[in-house]
Amino acid sequence: MTTHPGQQPDPEEIRKLNRYDRRRERIRQQVQQARHGRHIVPTWLMAAILGLFLAGWLYLIITK
Repeated sequence: MTTHPGQQPDPEEIRKLNRYDRRRERIRQQVQQARHGRHIVPTWLMAAILGLFLAGWLYLIITK
């Protein structure tokens, strides 16, 4: 935001800055949640499900 002394900042610039700050804060909160490990499904379980899915897919390809 660039303003000269005595000049009011443009409302559009303020709105963009506020949007940027809100987005940055939302990203910061998501990173904090990821660091604390508040995952609904553990990573190992997701990997196991993916492995079973791929094995089943390969089984269907090979047996046809």
